[in-house]
Amino acid sequence: QVQLVESGGGLVQAGGSLRLSCAASGRTFTNRAMAWFRQAPGKEREFIAIVSWSSGSTYYADSVKGRFTISRDNAKNTVYLQMNSLKPEDTAVYYCAADPSYYGTGWSEYDYWGQGTQVTVSS
Repeated sequence: QVQLVESGGGLVQAGGSLRLSCAASGRTFTNRAMAWFRQAPGKEREFIAIVSWSSGSTYYADSVKGRFTISRDNAKNTVYLQMNSLKPEDTAVYYCAADPSYYGTGWSEYDYWGQGTQVTVSS
């Protein structure tokens, strides 16, 4: 089992920045990738970014490319999401996810999820 705990959400004005953290515990050595998703009210869960646990390679959704940066700290078993130039449309609950074998953008493929952290961007 893998436990994921997100932190760092909050209220920020448009154009501001936030950094989310996702701390993993348990059988973390089995994870192939860590990813961030978000879900706004009334909308489907949306892929944001992914990082390979071993190589550090990353991939982003077009909606956040150039504004968000995903990174990982292997020693701390933690993944970060640096969010800059935030827009009101970035408002959502942000979730981190992990899986022992899947590396991709499909949320339903991930076995482990955090509880989510709210990000609200005011205009």
